[in-house]
Amino acid sequence: MIMSDLGLQLRGARLVTAEILYHMPDHPEFLQTFVWQTLDQLPKLPQLRKFLDFWVREIDGPLHSVKVATAELVKPAELHYRNGELVLH
Repeated sequence: MIMSDLGLQLRGARLVTAEILYHMPDHPEFLQTFVWQTLDQLPKLPQLRKFLDFWVREIDGPLHSVKVATAELVKPAELHYRNGELVLH
């Protein structure tokens, strides 16, 4: 069953951003940056691992490093109570 993005978020998925540094195939002394985002489950990150496995298997540029950041998109509303008075009429 294919789950919607909202359904994934309600089940705890987070937006995962991966900054991938890799060696350029023709010039291995140079590094190139690739940024990839998806919704994924913490802490195992199965979608990111699947993508990196694909990269190692199919892409010519060897990986140098991967930095990962996550953000929760659906979260409880934040309420801030303020002292004050609203007078009508």
